[in-house]
Amino acid sequence: MIFVVGNSRSGTTMMGRILGNHPEVFTFGELHFFGQLWSPAEFSKIDLKDSVNLAATLFCIQTEGYRTHGKTDRFLQEAKVLCENIKNYPVNPPELFKEFLIHETHRNNKSIPCDQTPRNVFYIDEILKQYTNAKIINMIRDPRDVLFSQKKKWKRRFLGGSDLPLKESLRDWINYHPITISRIWHTAINTADQYTDHNRVFTVYFEKLLTNPEKTVREICNFAELSYCSTLLNVPQVGSSEDSDKPENFGINPDRVGNWNDPIFSSSKLSSAEIYINQKINSKLMEKHNYSPVIIKPNLLNLIVFFITFPVKTIGAILSNFDRIKNIRETLKRRL
Repeated sequence: MIFVVGNSRSGTTMMGRILGNHPEVFTFGELHFFGQLWSPAEFSKIDLKDSVNLAATLFCIQTEGYRTHGKTDRFLQEAKVLCENIKNYPVNPPELFKEFLIHETHRNNKSIPCDQTPRNVFYIDEILKQYTNAKIINMIRDPRDVLFSQKKKWKRRFLGGSDLPLKESLRDWINYHPITISRIWHTAINTADQYTDHNRVFTVYFEKLLTNPEKTVREICNFAELSYCSTLLNVPQVGSSEDSDKPENFGINPDRVGNWNDPIFSSSKLSSAEIYINQKINSKLMEKHNYSPVIIKPNLLNLIVFFITFPVKTIGAILSNFDRIKNIRETLKRRL
C-alpha cells in the first residue's frame, strides 16, 4: 500500500497520477478516511451495519469525487457485498478501509493501492501502525507557493474544474487566510519531520520533482519497490489553481516553481503582508528545508486587516467544513 501525503497544494495529486501510470498501481481520488470518516480519538470497532454504511460512503466518494459526491444510498448493495466477505465482526474501521482499497484495486486489474489524500500527513503515525506494509511518500513545497496556490484555489471552477459546485469555490475562498494556511504548512512539515529517518517514509520536494522529474521518480520507484518506466511521467497538465487546465498536454511542467514571485502573476501575486506573515511563521522550517526567506517590509494596513479578519475567517472555515470533520477538537489540534 502507498500513501501520498503532504500539505495541500504540494503536488500530491500529481504524484498520485505519476504512480497511477504504473501497471501495478491504482491511484484513488482523495478519500479523506482519516479525520473525516474515522477519528483515532474515537477508536472503536463497528458492526456489519455500520461497516456497510462506511463502505458505501467510500464507494460514493471514489466514484463521484470527494468534493462533488452525492448521497451514498446507491452504493449500499455494493458495500454490503464487500462487507459480507469480511469474516470477523466487529471490525476496526482502518481494517475495513484496507479491504476497500484492496477490493477497488483488484477490480481495476491492479495490485497496489495508492491513497493520495494530502491531509493524511497528520496521520502518518496511525498509517504506519495500522498498515505494516504501507509506504508513505511525503510531498513538500515552498510555503509561499502553497500560500499562492491556496489563495487562488477558489478559481479552480473557472480554470477547468467546471464540475465543482459553486459552494465549493465559496468554501475555498472562506478557507483562505495567510495565517491559517501558513500555520497548517508549519504543522504539516513538523509532523512529517518526525519520520525523516523512518524506512517506510520518503520525502519528495515538489521543486525537485518538477526540475528533475526522471531522477526523482526513479528514486521514488526505488523506495516503493516499483519498476521504473518513462510513461510514469506522462501526466496531464491539469489541476493547477494558477493556470487553465491543458488536458491535451502531457508531462511535468517546470514552470510551476516559484510562481509566488513570478512577474507573470503580478496582478494576483502575494502581497507583502502575506509573504511577511508566511515567513514569520515558517522561517526556521524554511531554512531547514532550503527555502530562502526574502527580506520584505509589509504593508502595515494590510497586516492589520489580516489580523482583524483572522478570527472571523477561522470561525467561517470551521463552520463551512463542519460536516467534514469527525472530531473537531482532535482535527484542530493536529492541524493548527
